[in-house]
Amino acid sequence: MAMMDGSVMSAALCAACSVDTNVLVYAAIEDAPFHATAASAICRCVREGADFWISRQILREFVACLTRPQLFTPLPSRSAVLQQAREWESRALVAEDSARVTEILFDLLDRFPVGGKQAHDANIVATMLAHGISTLLTNNPADFRRFSRTITVRPLVDEV
Repeated sequence: MAMMDGSVMSAALCAACSVDTNVLVYAAIEDAPFHATAASAICRCVREGADFWISRQILREFVACLTRPQLFTPLPSRSAVLQQAREWESRALVAEDSARVTEILFDLLDRFPVGGKQAHDANIVATMLAHGISTLLTNNPADFRRFSRTITVRPLVDEV
């Protein structure tokens, strides 16, 4: 269901929701596209009692993304990026990488057509599955559509 702010999060979100890197970036940077939508979606997740998850991979991607040139300028300082990453780490449940995650990743790679950089997306899904997380909030739903039999992919905004 589309929300007035453009997001498509349903009123009853889910019990456990993992947030993709792009959503964290949008929420953290006021000049970023979809800033208000991303910040609102995360607040709604927490307000509705859903477990708000990120993974160590998402934290690394957040730092990598915000320390390279983007469409929005100026980039935050490296210390500001690290401070924000630490804040996300303290606000969310953090899904740790483990041998179980790798086992699930290899299973996903066997079952789904994945190659190259898509292996990173598969690892996000593997981490979610290892921790019992059923839903991913992302602004790149097409990247995760192949996994829709194993997780629920919730787009941040309506796809055109």
